[in-house]
Amino acid sequence: MRRITFALGLVFLAASAQAQQRPNPLKLAPRPTSGAISAVDLMTRVYIFADDSMMGRQTGSVHHDKGTNYIARELARLGLRPGGDSGTYFQRLPIVNRKLTERTRLVVDGREFQTGRDFLMRDAIDFGMRGRVLTNAPAVYGGAFGEAAGMITPEQAAGKVVVFSVPRGWQASRGPLTERYLEAAAIIIASLDSVPPEMREQLTQPSTTMGGMTPQGEVPNYYYVSRAVAEAMLGGPIASATRGSAGKTVSSNVEYVESPSPGARNVIAILPGSDPALRGQYVSIGAHSDHEGMGAPVDHDSLYAFYHVVRPNGADDGDKQATEQDMPKISALLDSLRKTRSSRRDSIFNGADDDASGSMGLLEVAEAFAGAREKPKRSILFIWHVAEEQGMVGSRFFTDNPTVPRDSIVSNINIDMIGRGSAADVAGGGPGYLQLIGARRLSTELGDIVEAEGKKFNPPFRFDYQFDANGHPQQFYCRSDHYMYARFGIPVVFMSTGGHAEYHQVTDEPQYLDYDQLARVSQLVYNTAKSVADLDHRLVVDKPKPDPNGRCVQ
Repeated sequence: MRRITFALGLVFLAASAQAQQRPNPLKLAPRPTSGAISAVDLMTRVYIFADDSMMGRQTGSVHHDKGTNYIARELARLGLRPGGDSGTYFQRLPIVNRKLTERTRLVVDGREFQTGRDFLMRDAIDFGMRGRVLTNAPAVYGGAFGEAAGMITPEQAAGKVVVFSVPRGWQASRGPLTERYLEAAAIIIASLDSVPPEMREQLTQPSTTMGGMTPQGEVPNYYYVSRAVAEAMLGGPIASATRGSAGKTVSSNVEYVESPSPGARNVIAILPGSDPALRGQYVSIGAHSDHEGMGAPVDHDSLYAFYHVVRPNGADDGDKQATEQDMPKISALLDSLRKTRSSRRDSIFNGADDDASGSMGLLEVAEAFAGAREKPKRSILFIWHVAEEQGMVGSRFFTDNPTVPRDSIVSNINIDMIGRGSAADVAGGGPGYLQLIGARRLSTELGDIVEAEGKKFNPPFRFDYQFDANGHPQQFYCRSDHYMYARFGIPVVFMSTGGHAEYHQVTDEPQYLDYDQLARVSQLVYNTAKSVADLDHRLVVDKPKPDPNGRCVQ
């Protein structure tokens, strides 16, 4: 989820090859786990939870149910109290599938275009938002997708339908573009003619959302359109359009049909506190259990080499293309991989780091608390949120419909992607590297506790706060489940070892994780939760609380 810096030339290749050749196998037979937090236990758990048989744990699928069944069985074995619905470990969400009907149209200067044939629309509900209605909004050429210097400014885009060409390939980074042009009427990507058939099929699949969910605001809808549609919008050939040039007016009617989804569920367990006066308060520890499901088959190692050279931020690098200087590096890295293993096709987004690392780290922390002789004074609330990838739907549903009184939750520790963080993954990485986000945004005391606990390790943790800065373009404070707690004034800390080339790729597999690092972070989570739970007072909230129904601002 962040930029990664590699050295050049031979140093680059050596670092990448070393990262690839960690002594972790492609598959691992499960072993019994113990009460202590350990790398061995975490390997067993991650290899189970991020196995190909889980098929990417997509929300609403039987494969996600398979993963949450594993968590629930373990919680029952550990003797932790169910915290879900009707005495179970599950809190079920009213999930629905929403699909555009054939009557959805784009209208350009009076001319109608049809969904599926002329354009495909990505639904704004992926962001928990409502898409803006288009009524005679003026089109403008935004430029060629790529570097910000080659595109119009956000101010120029406000209220307009912004049309982008794609010089190479077909993809354009939806998240960053939506954040940059948040006030646009719509974002148009003129590359539908280049979309491969299998990806075109994926773009027509229903969106998953929570039935009856009130959107948190409006964002521009996101369209892939044919060249003919783009040129109708611009009033001429896109090849001769100049950045900022005005086009025609655009309207749309968007019509959906909803159908019940197989369902989705949070997993919740409780360790009751040992102090009768404090056990009615909860320290919440959370991670998300879902991931991205499956995609088009690719050659695993070819994708690995390409991303490590060209897109070291994974999906956050969008459709960045290889240069002539990149090609020898890609070939050299791929050749080195071919010497160690044979080619294999891959279509499963295993989500080993995102977020099997957090989910299984949380399960390991739960086992440690369950087996500890000295129980914390306050209760511990363990929660595996669903549908984080669909806009933090599970954490929003839980905080809107908590299974314990919301004002009894004194803090939330969120762990998402805690299994990497080496120097080959992130600039400044290595043992003890950890990104902290939000730790002092509501409670200075919580931030101080995390700092103090981090110093007790040998070597001590090295905390990176750069991504917590106000206005940071990556907006991590607003991009994971902790914010659903923070919006109600509950102090939060988000722990992550950061992004890497495997982020949201089929190459995010258990073999690439650093299990010693994962064990260290999991132990820090345990220690921090124990310290907060044993305070003789409730965490002090000394910063302004946000509007629970407003838009997150970092």
